[in-house]
Amino acid sequence: MIKIVIAEDQRMLRGALRSLLNLEDDLEVIGNAENGKEALDKILALEPDVCLLDIEMPLLSGLDVAEEIKRRNSPCKIIILTTFARPGYFERAVKLGVNGYLLKDGSSDDLADSIRMIMKGKNEFAPELIFGSLQDENPLTKREQEVLRLVAKGKTMKEVSRELYLSSGTVRNYMSEIISKLGANNRITAISIAEEKGWI
Repeated sequence: MIKIVIAEDQRMLRGALRSLLNLEDDLEVIGNAENGKEALDKILALEPDVCLLDIEMPLLSGLDVAEEIKRRNSPCKIIILTTFARPGYFERAVKLGVNGYLLKDGSSDDLADSIRMIMKGKNEFAPELIFGSLQDENPLTKREQEVLRLVAKGKTMKEVSRELYLSSGTVRNYMSEIISKLGANNRITAISIAEEKGWI
């Protein structure tokens, strides 16, 4: 029996997934969570074979939970479920070594089959997500992402330079490089483009 924990903040979808997967002879949903923090606690306590993580949840995102599971060397297989074909999310998921990255609008039969394939050691990624990420690669360096992330949180240039131990001039240079790379006309547009793509 393959034991599963589902983390999904929409109650109706969570209930539907649970019911449909429990209809399968070899699958059993042993826990569910409505936010990332609860998901992490349940995965660590219940030790499921597989966890299904919604990408955007309160408290911790599905990717944050995946990162923490990997950090703790849990043997739990990770499947990210998303409605967002954002290339930045997919890139991060692949770097984290998730086992599956699937769209929520797939059928429950396909999901059940993907879970079985993943338990056999295969990775399952929705083709649409792979194609989207190949088309749209993140042009920002790691440092540029850090700078933009802090600016998006409302930090001033001075605060960013203090936090990253950089001079104000260097931070301004990074910011103008970011704006130029994203084809934006100001930092607000740059933030919105990067967030839309899932790059920060």
